[in-house]
Amino acid sequence: MLLRYFLTSLCVALSLPSAFAQDKKRVEKAADLPRFTYKLDGKLEDTVRDNAKFAAFAKAYRGDVESVLAQYDIADKATLRNLLSSLIQLDYLEGRYDAALKGVAAVRDLQEKPADKLLSGIQIQAYIDAQKQAGDSSSDAYRQDVKKRLSAALDPLPFSVVQNDVREMKASVEIASESLALGYVREVLQPTVAKAGSLSSDLAHALVSTRYRLFVTLPLKATLIDVYSSYLTKYTVAKQDIWAARDVQLPAAGTYAPVTIAIWDSGTDTALFKNQVALDASGKPIVIAFDKFQNPSSGELYPIPPELRGRLPVMKSRTKGFSDLQSNIDSKEATEVKQYLSALKQDEYKAAIEELRLAGNYMHGTHVAGIATAGNPYAKIVTARIEFGHTLIPNPCPSTELAERDAKASQAYVDFFKQHGVRVVNMSWGGNVKDVESELELCGMGATPDERQKLARTYFDRSKNALTQAFASAPDILFVTAAGNENSDSTFSEAIPAGIVLPNLLTVGAVDLAGDEASFTSYGPTVKVHANGYQVESFIPGGDRVAESGTSMAAPQVAGLAGKILAVNPKLKPADVIALIAGTADKTADGRRTLVNPKKAIAAAAVKG
Repeated sequence: MLLRYFLTSLCVALSLPSAFAQDKKRVEKAADLPRFTYKLDGKLEDTVRDNAKFAAFAKAYRGDVESVLAQYDIADKATLRNLLSSLIQLDYLEGRYDAALKGVAAVRDLQEKPADKLLSGIQIQAYIDAQKQAGDSSSDAYRQDVKKRLSAALDPLPFSVVQNDVREMKASVEIASESLALGYVREVLQPTVAKAGSLSSDLAHALVSTRYRLFVTLPLKATLIDVYSSYLTKYTVAKQDIWAARDVQLPAAGTYAPVTIAIWDSGTDTALFKNQVALDASGKPIVIAFDKFQNPSSGELYPIPPELRGRLPVMKSRTKGFSDLQSNIDSKEATEVKQYLSALKQDEYKAAIEELRLAGNYMHGTHVAGIATAGNPYAKIVTARIEFGHTLIPNPCPSTELAERDAKASQAYVDFFKQHGVRVVNMSWGGNVKDVESELELCGMGATPDERQKLARTYFDRSKNALTQAFASAPDILFVTAAGNENSDSTFSEAIPAGIVLPNLLTVGAVDLAGDEASFTSYGPTVKVHANGYQVESFIPGGDRVAESGTSMAAPQVAGLAGKILAVNPKLKPADVIALIAGTADKTADGRRTLVNPKKAIAAAAVKG
């Protein structure tokens, strides 16, 4: 779901003579980009706050980013945008406003989604123009000018295109605080430097974004909230729901076949699904589980530590609060979340963020299960529980032993699915090789970036190969996976399962109620179809219903559609189901989205031999 993405989310390309362009090294994978290391002493917070210390770091960091842009031909636009965005922030912080505006134009040219093209750079453009006019970014005149200019930039934009993004921008600012801005530096980066004495370029970019938040965004918090709130109040046109007309609810009586759907996720509260649960010979829900150490476990729900079980009502309330914030709903839960995070004290950050992440994990699988089985009384849930990490510092850390156990667990899950007649598996999770590399650094493992790169590749490839082999060993099972929430190419990042290519694997991207591309959704050649993944309502453990966003919510829409297709025509093979879903989907004019059409797909399934 989008909660973790939401929490963690919070220049100029060099003009080279054309004669040198052909000498650039082509980069087709994120893991092939160069790594850099920065020796840092003392408190990183001081590096962020102190002008001289930050300038020394920024000079080295800028030089490395510019060298990458000069020497490498990077295939991925998202990576280019990220590199340029770091330079834009540095340029603004250093008062290089014309350079920053050139960078803004370069990033805008690299944007791929309609809303991103429209909104790209409008904030910093307003800051720069107001700065030039007022001459003092701490004055009330500056803030009023930012408000006027940003409002003027937003007003002509088509509300139907940008409304989701503006809501997300408003929500992000509403929870902003100094403790949140510095929390990652204090609780994640500082311990990493304490272990190694340095930071890699993969982590060090956070120092730039943190200083930018502290000195640029936070002082404008009230102004930005005012601008976004006014825009959202002024334009209240609801998006048209394209999905209601496409939906199919299978009748409770009819000649339909039962379909077993595995929810390979954080666990399912099966008590909520009554007759939609696959049972063993003793009448108990069929469950397979492995813990975070990849050892066999038990229990159908993600384990909550005893000391936090009494806080589950608060954790659920804050999940709803985040959802309401994203929808611009002024609820008591949204108000509480804003107040809670805005007033967070320095020593409360770690516990607060880990608790929020734990809550997301606990609720994730049940929410997914509710989407995958909606409208299908013939669906039978098999729970395949995994444990996602929720701590800021990884636990456990990557290792050869963990990679081997992970590989064995992947095959054990799939063998279990085959044993219990599973036809469809939903997987709303993923990772990539750079994630492993970052975990190694956070754990203080690997003496150099090159050593971590090699270790990460070894561990990642072991897990990826095992997962691929496990899927391939079950050709009669359709595996459906989420594309990811990184707004990047899943193939370039080597995401798994999203980047794996197999005839029985289908990767799903997210759009919203109207079929517009979600701001967060990843994309790429393996993403074959798109479904609603924006503010999708479903169950959480205990029976409450909450709306959540993410490709985690889009994938089970398609897994659920596959389940209905197989209930109508159980003779179909995974390749047939994929062909029906993709073949009846509607391709958008921009060529970026392939919107599933359940009504057409199920009608086609009914007549297919």
